[in-house]
Amino acid sequence: MGKINRFYDTFHPNHYDLFINVNRADKKINGTSTITGEALNKEVNVHQKFMSISKVTQDGEAVPFEVDQKAEAIKITLAKAGNTTISIDYSAPLTDTMMGIYPSYYQLNGKKEEIIGTQFETTFARQAFPCIDEPEAKATFSLALKFDEKPGEIALANMPETKVENGVHYFEKTVKMSTYLVAFAFGDLQSKMTETKSGVKVGVFATKAHKAKELDFALDIAKRAIEFYEDFYQTPYPLPHSWQLALPDFSAGAMENWGLVTYREAYLLLDPDNTPLDMKKLVATVITHELAHQWFGDLVTMKWWDNLWLNESFANMMEYLSLDHLEPSWNVWEMFQSSEAPAALTRDATDGVQSVYVEVKDPAEIDTLFDGAIVYAKGSRMLVMVRALLGDKALQKGLKYYFDHHKFGNTTGDDLWNALSTATDLNIAEIMHSWLNQPGYPVVNAFVEDGHLKLTQKQFFVGEGEDKGRIWQIPLNANFDSPAIMTEKELDLGDYETLRKQAGHALRINVGNTTHCVVKYDETLMNDILAEVEDLDSISKLQLLQDLRLLSEGRESSYAEVVPLLDKLKDSKSNLVNNAIYTTARKLRQFVTPDSDAENYLKQFYNRLSEDQVKRLGWEVKAGESDEDKLTRPYVLSASLYGGNIDSVRAAHKLYQEHEDDLESLNADVRPYVLINEVKNCGSSELTDKLIKLYQTTSDASFKSDLTAAITSSKSESELEKVVSYFKNADVVKPQDLRGWFASVLNNKLGEQLAWDWIRDEWAWLDKTVGGDMEFTTFITVIARNFKTAKRLEEFKAFFEPKLDQPMLTREIKMDTKVIGTRVDLVEAEKVKVNQVVKSLFVEE
Repeated sequence: MGKINRFYDTFHPNHYDLFINVNRADKKINGTSTITGEALNKEVNVHQKFMSISKVTQDGEAVPFEVDQKAEAIKITLAKAGNTTISIDYSAPLTDTMMGIYPSYYQLNGKKEEIIGTQFETTFARQAFPCIDEPEAKATFSLALKFDEKPGEIALANMPETKVENGVHYFEKTVKMSTYLVAFAFGDLQSKMTETKSGVKVGVFATKAHKAKELDFALDIAKRAIEFYEDFYQTPYPLPHSWQLALPDFSAGAMENWGLVTYREAYLLLDPDNTPLDMKKLVATVITHELAHQWFGDLVTMKWWDNLWLNESFANMMEYLSLDHLEPSWNVWEMFQSSEAPAALTRDATDGVQSVYVEVKDPAEIDTLFDGAIVYAKGSRMLVMVRALLGDKALQKGLKYYFDHHKFGNTTGDDLWNALSTATDLNIAEIMHSWLNQPGYPVVNAFVEDGHLKLTQKQFFVGEGEDKGRIWQIPLNANFDSPAIMTEKELDLGDYETLRKQAGHALRINVGNTTHCVVKYDETLMNDILAEVEDLDSISKLQLLQDLRLLSEGRESSYAEVVPLLDKLKDSKSNLVNNAIYTTARKLRQFVTPDSDAENYLKQFYNRLSEDQVKRLGWEVKAGESDEDKLTRPYVLSASLYGGNIDSVRAAHKLYQEHEDDLESLNADVRPYVLINEVKNCGSSELTDKLIKLYQTTSDASFKSDLTAAITSSKSESELEKVVSYFKNADVVKPQDLRGWFASVLNNKLGEQLAWDWIRDEWAWLDKTVGGDMEFTTFITVIARNFKTAKRLEEFKAFFEPKLDQPMLTREIKMDTKVIGTRVDLVEAEKVKVNQVVKSLFVEE
């Protein structure tokens, strides 16, 4: 495929005067987009999508035009090139696809209400107003917004409102920015306000379906995050305000629109008195991520979508760096290790995965770039690696140079490396190119040969993969005397006994788990490490299990060898270690058939892992208990219920009975497990109906999540059929939440067939409802995550292979076919050995 045709090559906009009139009752938009700029020739292209164009003028005179729906273009023939003003009158539909300008629905006092919001990333501004809808086409925007206004409603936008005349809301001219960052919203909203020490107004907005206190947490985090970023970036926040808006219908987690950040309600609003700590951390990282973008992404923007990682990888690192400063007791870098690191390592081990930097030629491919495990998680690991090499002082110095030289402009990755290179002697670009421009990552083999400690690197694959001899520049981060970076395929570090004696402890590399690799130790080195395993810090223990889990998936080790280590670490009081234990234990489920003897032994193993921890922690949160205990409890309660522990079943049922009339008041740390237990062990049609009704009426996102988990865990096929029947009913399951419901039913052994049949029968409806969205392909991902038999693999291929010609789906289908095939082979090869090891813990042979 050749070079993509950029509309920016025909016209350079400088300023937009936008008049947008939204009629909710008729579900229509009409308006005028007046663009002042430079026409590079007489034939110019302007983006539009789903629009009817009634008139185009140049400097007040009508000019000929043609609308090309396939190219999403208005092809205009101008009277002359050069500096000019083009005015376009248009109309368009108001859709329910959560893209462009769209309504969000919610319940208030039993009545269905709506507010209007926007989502323009990646290429949906063209559904709202004619524009050059490309990141490089930065301009200023003056918005005049009219709508079928009702008493008490307010309008929000990137900039402050200046006046309202004849029902039209006028807003201050923006700074120079990309079209995908333009945003506005209106409706009956409540808010809470504060101000930063530098005078930036900060506000949180939500519908009145929420309790006022649900806005407090976000307001505090947002204010302090902006203050932190102004200090860390040494660059002032460039707008007068920063609004955070919760939209009831929102496809992504959040969107960094400059000055008007939009969020899914679950990732902005929470009950400060009854929300689990891990959910508070998650909400806080979403807020700090979006606010990091106000500089990195908004002030300085990628030149084209192939450098999307510049926006997302950096914000993903900064969300943790900033929150660690705001709430140091939360140890959020541990959260990075248990979420971003394994997501990146798992995805990046499949042959065919995209690299962090991806060339984009077909516009249909743009949304496929938003691979959370690569562009967000792997990319942020790369930048954590850079931070570890540079240190914060040099990082800040380089970033200040970057912002000073590129603010209000567009950049590529090399612009960032050049800026960071001003603060260090390291060749950052050379190091990072080996990680960002290549897919995958290395396994570092560490072994003793002829008395010498040696390292080799090769690409690590889970499943079949073509070894192309890729070499990475690997920061070794060793706990003994060694080079800082491994740049070659093989490395001889010298006499092992001498190195071991000098170090005084077992030799390890990638200490801190900041380098994107796995380490495979030979028997000598591993036995030495295991002899000291109790002395390792939590991240090192997690890393050990994480690497062994991946090596087992890649058939370079075996899960059978990991089982004893889980048993050895089971009494850990570290939530991070328990995360690794139960993440690995969950992988053992792939080797058992439901209700088989092998599963019964696995359940006994789960009970063995969790029993003492459940006795220690109990089912009720104690006043003053540590964050580690609060975060560990969910892992062990869930394991205990899977293990069928009768004391846990009874304790959960007792708590349900005590709170039966007000389930929302159950302590949120234990609430999901109480509800899941009740549905599984005391389920009925009446209980399902009751929980679904609560799901529809509550505004608490955490409670909604708990209810979803419970409802979809039913042991009744007829109840699951009822649940699946709600999938297309947006008054019960919003399209934004459908993937979660679908995945949960699919993960239920009684619901797998129901969910799989549903998505095959309703694919056309699903495509029409959420198909244009960047999250759409993840429906395929969650299917692949679940399938493990040859029969399911063939069914998957039969359904999805005919869709390989759809650019948005191609990579995901190919990768997930490999993922399932690899799992099928692993299960077939390993199940006897793994199940035998688990059984041997309870039965002497």
